[in-house]
Amino acid sequence: MNHLATVDGTEEFLSAEDLAEELQAPGHDPEQDTWAAWDGNTMVGYASVSAPRTPDRDGQSRGYIGGGVRLEHRGRGLGSALLDRAEPRAEHLALERHPDLTGYLSADGGLEGSSARVLLADRGYAVARYYNYLTRGLDDLPAVGEVAGVELVDPTDADLEDTRLAHNAAFADHWGSGPVDAERWRDMWTSRSSRPAVSTLARGRGGPLDGQVLAYVLLGQWVDREAYVSILGTIPSARGRGIAAVALARSMRLVAESGDYDLIGLDVDSESLTGATRLYERLGFGLKLQTAAMRRPLPPV
Repeated sequence: MNHLATVDGTEEFLSAEDLAEELQAPGHDPEQDTWAAWDGNTMVGYASVSAPRTPDRDGQSRGYIGGGVRLEHRGRGLGSALLDRAEPRAEHLALERHPDLTGYLSADGGLEGSSARVLLADRGYAVARYYNYLTRGLDDLPAVGEVAGVELVDPTDADLEDTRLAHNAAFADHWGSGPVDAERWRDMWTSRSSRPAVSTLARGRGGPLDGQVLAYVLLGQWVDREAYVSILGTIPSARGRGIAAVALARSMRLVAESGDYDLIGLDVDSESLTGATRLYERLGFGLKLQTAAMRRPLPPV
């Protein structure tokens, strides 16, 4: 994986410990949902699939496929052979979990011109969305403002369910998203990559929204000295008040003050309807790279 992150320029690095945790995610069976290609004692390619237990916002089932082949072993048909195994399994999982729904398979098409994008296109996938990876340093940070009726706090385990409900509300109208069940949310919340010490919740203070999670900024870490905004959202009824901006500004300050990081990054849908890209640009984030999400429709049920 880390070889692919380097040669393909995606910078999606992962430690052995984080990978082991991902393989034990709820609903994932490593023996049936992963494949590897070996050259002697060296793994030269892999594929992995997953299928959410909930449909997306449009009521469609989803099967996700990840994988890749080492640079020096490309052009030998290994990628196609891995997909020949992964696609039927992903389709089976999507159909098993949502037998009455239409659906699609989705895979990361990497950067423009990548071999993955060419292979996927040859197999009937098309670019469905672009995602921008934005980063910024920790100098000249914006001030943490205040929003009337909002309190910014550190998340604790007592906030787990309130934040999940806020997330499902916040992402109900986001492309490709679907509700996250309690088991999957807990798995994410308690993961070794989670960094609650630099994360922020925005709760209502007074009035009809008193105590409710209005917005959240949850950070993680996969790369040394780099903080990553894993997920950020605002419930629909609280949008337009600048809550996400002050919550993110607070987390940026916490990241800088910790002394553990040099950089903060995040991924954002390039066509986000909530204006997320503009928010991040105002806070000093700049584009580093762009990847594509590719889809292939599943046969009609």
